[in-house]
Amino acid sequence: MPTPHNAAQMGDFAKTVLMPGDPLRAKFIADTFLKNARLVNNVRGVQGYTGTYRDVPVSVMASGMGMPSIGIYSYELYSQYGVENIIRIGSAGAISEKLKLRDVVAAQGACTNSHFAHQYGLPGAFAPIADFTLLETAVAAAREMGIEMPVGNVLSSDTFYDASNSTMKWASMGVLAVEMEAAGLYMTAAYLGKRALAICSISDSIVTGEELSAKERQTTFTGMMRVALETAVKMDKR
Repeated sequence: MPTPHNAAQMGDFAKTVLMPGDPLRAKFIADTFLKNARLVNNVRGVQGYTGTYRDVPVSVMASGMGMPSIGIYSYELYSQYGVENIIRIGSAGAISEKLKLRDVVAAQGACTNSHFAHQYGLPGAFAPIADFTLLETAVAAAREMGIEMPVGNVLSSDTFYDASNSTMKWASMGVLAVEMEAAGLYMTAAYLGKRALAICSISDSIVTGEELSAKERQTTFTGMMRVALETAVKMDKR
């Protein structure tokens, strides 16, 4: 059963996988929130854990950075391990002046400057969007928890250090934040007939220049994590 990037066996992953970019954030979630968490993958240090949250099996596994990386791991989870739902729980940079550090944002859609969709041979531009069932479930969970979670477009960029210096142009079209994975995840899910959602915490603001430390990004995004975990619980019977 193992793939080139995953040493787990069939049945090691739950129906829903939470997917942060950072392997240390995956470990933090497993240690902090999951009961009886066990390490099911550590190939290349990309840690994957499965445990229970409120008696529901939940997995968490890192995706690494960028669409090529999340494309590999999500494809294998969906196609080889029977995973139905992947919820990206990552960091994003605010390009909307309405967002502040640690705000939680749900990506209804993911604009992109990537050519990831070229592989599908489509005769036009594909619009990557979240699965609506996952999205509405997450919105309901956030509301019940009293967590304000704006919903809208994000930009999934292939470049972190963008030589064109054009990221803020997307804000004029109402895009909320920039990150690097959601569009690749959404396209992989669409291709395989699975469900995907990206929920991001604001780690820095391109508008104000504020930013959190690496340690803060790893351990303080608990609101986003709790929304994703509650969504996994609600999705267990759906």
